[in-house]
Amino acid sequence: MKRCPSCQTTHDSQEWHCPACGFIPRRAAGFPALAPELAEEGEGFRPEAYAALADLEADSFWFRARNSLVLWGLRQHFPDIERYLEVGCGTGYVLAEVAGAYPQARVTGTEIFSAGLPFAARRLPAAELLQMDARRIPYVEEFDVIGAFDVLEHIQEDESVLAEMSRVLRPGGGIILTVPQHPWLWSRPDEYACHVRRYRRGELQTKLRRAGFLLLLQTSFVTLLLPAMVASRIAQRGAPVNGDSMSELRLPHAMNRVFEGVMALERAMIRLGVRFPAGGSLLLVARKA
Repeated sequence: MKRCPSCQTTHDSQEWHCPACGFIPRRAAGFPALAPELAEEGEGFRPEAYAALADLEADSFWFRARNSLVLWGLRQHFPDIERYLEVGCGTGYVLAEVAGAYPQARVTGTEIFSAGLPFAARRLPAAELLQMDARRIPYVEEFDVIGAFDVLEHIQEDESVLAEMSRVLRPGGGIILTVPQHPWLWSRPDEYACHVRRYRRGELQTKLRRAGFLLLLQTSFVTLLLPAMVASRIAQRGAPVNGDSMSELRLPHAMNRVFEGVMALERAMIRLGVRFPAGGSLLLVARKA
């Protein structure tokens, strides 16, 4: 069920035209804009970064490894998805792989900045794509699973977003999340990426419980590469400021492939039941209580 952003009436129309108040959303970059006041600019991300992401993701060890881990987590806990929402879908890199893994599912991708949606549309021309504020998700008990991958750390009101996710999930539905971890790893790339936090171990688990979720899986990743990550961030302290949030991921081809192999080993260990207590990032899967 959709919920009208204007009058809050719920309806099952295929379109966003509200039968109660007549609301029709404006369009931004060709997509329905349900929070148009935030579509062009605001805190939390730099719209110009979408083009850089689109160029980097497909060949970067980190994005490829995260995708593989996310798909494993989905298959383990949510094998039969009919309706899937990704909050903060960016250029559609993860969303496209989820759609490929679940061809029977209807997928919806959302972004707060409309600049990201044309990139996602090129990857998923049949997907529903919306400009939306994650603090006000305009649905009611609509989705089986919601994903948010390195999104919550950009939002001050992360607990409001988790509460909204719980509200718009169907009974028994669940979420899968990734976030950056360990405040002691905070450095220039976090600032350039407009992060407002890196999560402490257990912090997001506590917030999930408050929002009405039961934790199914929690593990760190980028664990075996954590020493390299720490060394990179120490080296950056004396380096010139370049404003590139993805500078750590622009690696020589050979190093990129080596790191991808290390991440594959780490993922194999997670599949075998290892749960890492520390790492650059954190994966969580939870079900609506």
